[in-house]
Amino acid sequence: MTHLFDWQGVLSGPPLQWILSGFLTTLWVTLAGIVLASLLAILFLALRLSGGRVGRGITAAWVSLFRNTPLLVQLLFWYFAAWNLLPQGVREFVNDDHGWSILPGDVWWLTPEFLCSAWGLGVFTSAFLIEEAASGLHSVSNGQREAALAQGFSSWGMLRYILLPQGLANAWQPIVGQYLNLMKLSSLASGIGFAELTYQVRQIESYNAHALEAFAVGTGLYLLTGIVLGLLFTRFGPSPVGSAKRVKNVTLKRARSVEDGR
Repeated sequence: MTHLFDWQGVLSGPPLQWILSGFLTTLWVTLAGIVLASLLAILFLALRLSGGRVGRGITAAWVSLFRNTPLLVQLLFWYFAAWNLLPQGVREFVNDDHGWSILPGDVWWLTPEFLCSAWGLGVFTSAFLIEEAASGLHSVSNGQREAALAQGFSSWGMLRYILLPQGLANAWQPIVGQYLNLMKLSSLASGIGFAELTYQVRQIESYNAHALEAFAVGTGLYLLTGIVLGLLFTRFGPSPVGSAKRVKNVTLKRARSVEDGR
């Protein structure tokens, strides 16, 4: 039995509009989740490095909680349980219509579904980013730390110019992998009624039964997005070669300044 593809049932009329809307919604919630996850990872990594035993304990609890529970369960919790704990005024404000809360592509970001999806994806991914970045910092040899201290670097200067450039360069590819996982995991947000790409593809299947064509287009868009994001993050992210040169230059400048001050 040969299946005859009918792409007009997917690439025209309402199905095409749904796919474009779902694709743009996926891009926006991915961007919001990446920004939130990065900020949370920086915050908790700083807390681990400078917060003493209490900071390390709080960070360990955060990582353990969000890394060891399913993302879908977390999304359901944020949407059906935690959302109702917010003050009534906040929920009414979010549910009201606001002309300034529309992103390009007619995507509304100030909605419970968008906010809970971005928050859930962000906190879940941040737990992995913390460990990836910490592993990168630990990969810097102790010899470089000792050399930096011998050159007169302060603790902050050593972190800023020696540890972070090399640590981020070493951990960058795993970090990119976590960003791409976030994009793909956004499909789970359809479980709380968030109209991202997977949600819209399933809607087409219910609308005209063109399941094969709809899921083929959806898979192609996920693949295209992953490839483009991966190339962009790799192109504009830190590189080991560039970081090594930068560390060498900073070390030489610092050594000259120490010699001049004698």
